[in-house]
Amino acid sequence: MKTLPGYADIASKLQFSPEMGRIWHDGERCVLLSQAALASWRSRLVAELGHEAASRFFWGVGFAEGARCAIGAKKLRPDGDYLEAFAVGPQAHALTGFGWTQIEILENDSSRGHFEGRFRVHDSIEAAIHLSATGYSTDPVCWMQTGFASGFATTFAGQPIIMREVECAGRGDAACVLHAKPKPEWDQLDNLELAATPLVLPETRHDGGQTVIGISAGFLSAKTMIERTASSNATLLLMGETGVGKEVLAKLAHRLSMREAEPFIALNCAAIPEGLIESELFGVAKGAYTGAVAARPGRFELANGGTLFLDEISTLSPLAQSKILRAVQEGEFERVGDTRTIKVDVRLIAASNVELNEAVREGTFRADLFYRISTLPVRVPPLRQRREDIPVLLEHFRLHYAMRHGRTVSGFTPRAINALLVYDFPGNVRELERMVERAVLLADDGRAIDVRHLFLETDGLELKPTMGMTNDGRISAVDNVGDRAGLVRQMLDLIVDGGGSLLEMEGLVIREALDASGGNVARAARTLGFTRRQLALRLEKLEIQE
Repeated sequence: MKTLPGYADIASKLQFSPEMGRIWHDGERCVLLSQAALASWRSRLVAELGHEAASRFFWGVGFAEGARCAIGAKKLRPDGDYLEAFAVGPQAHALTGFGWTQIEILENDSSRGHFEGRFRVHDSIEAAIHLSATGYSTDPVCWMQTGFASGFATTFAGQPIIMREVECAGRGDAACVLHAKPKPEWDQLDNLELAATPLVLPETRHDGGQTVIGISAGFLSAKTMIERTASSNATLLLMGETGVGKEVLAKLAHRLSMREAEPFIALNCAAIPEGLIESELFGVAKGAYTGAVAARPGRFELANGGTLFLDEISTLSPLAQSKILRAVQEGEFERVGDTRTIKVDVRLIAASNVELNEAVREGTFRADLFYRISTLPVRVPPLRQRREDIPVLLEHFRLHYAMRHGRTVSGFTPRAINALLVYDFPGNVRELERMVERAVLLADDGRAIDVRHLFLETDGLELKPTMGMTNDGRISAVDNVGDRAGLVRQMLDLIVDGGGSLLEMEGLVIREALDASGGNVARAARTLGFTRRQLALRLEKLEIQE
């Protein structure tokens, strides 16, 4: 058995404020859930969804939580050896009350993609719940536990790791034993592992559609909204920064709709000169202008019966906006240079990388068009706000581009993963994809991707400094994860020892964001990852003047 470090640093991440009715773990709000409540939740889902679907659900919940925990582990023990840093996973799992773990075997060689682990979990709460409800099982029953372990190891190691429960207290074994190996080294994956882990999905569908990848709460919220409204013809408005994957989600909405067999037509409005946008959208009649020797259909006609995706719709001129409004509301338009009305049946999906409600207030976007296209608004968070998606996307892009370019790349080194987890990705998923494709081409064949393959001097990129606190309580730049951990401890000291509060710390950060944005609330909100309304409510709560 390998000796683990103490729990003091992990336990210090757990904070209680009964007066406020809040508990935090590593800065994230959480709740205490009794065994009885968890048992009721589990039994209800098994009864309503069936055993297989319920196990997939709990495995996926565990996987996402394990991935989030691994990101924290990279920051908590940056100077520790591999075992000390990896031990954060089992220890954090124990801290939540799910059972305590002994590490029997832990081997890792990222340069050749080797990983193997064996972990003995004692007193598993999932096993206890199952035994009390139905008695001994013939199969392993600790679904969240194996999902958590798989998500943690996958994110930590930089390659898909499957933790399989080879012994389980829920079927009469003395303890639960998890065996970990890279996904390709398992002879076959069972239905639970195949269905639950995002890392074993194919890179593309056979029909050419792109796989939708993500495990974070923000991304899954957007994806769920699209799935729940798939059968409707209501207009979708996808909001988010450039490169977050709005077109991928638009294609998902089309694939899930009743229009799947019909065309999906996309147009980036910002890429078309203003003088040509109307002809691109609505087509041109023969003889409409010099050189128009034949009639040409526009995007609305081409999308008839299917879906039209208009990206960066905020860049359209007021005239083009009014014509789109008519086409969407009435289902009709005229080609440029023609008087004949053309009828179409099109579902519109619009996207914007700016806040359209702000554009309406500023008079650059029509209010009636905004209200027409925002029936189903879906916000897609930037990658820096869903860092648990980074390891999943890394593996997806690695497999995809290794296959495309005929390369063999074993995974990512720990320092490559660390660098990517603290980088802010101004270009979002699109930037990450570009970096991984380049790294696949530059890495030595059969070896792992390192930092030098991802960040080149010619990029002029630097890992964005995080924010620290000066002695007078102001915010200043800090250079690395270790400094950020020190900042967190410093802020906790101010709260615990200095008589401050988390609310005061929040106010400090918000004031700095407002100062940095010159008092522009909308810009400060974007910096902090809020909507303008969300920040305005916080300002009101904190009694900060806009």
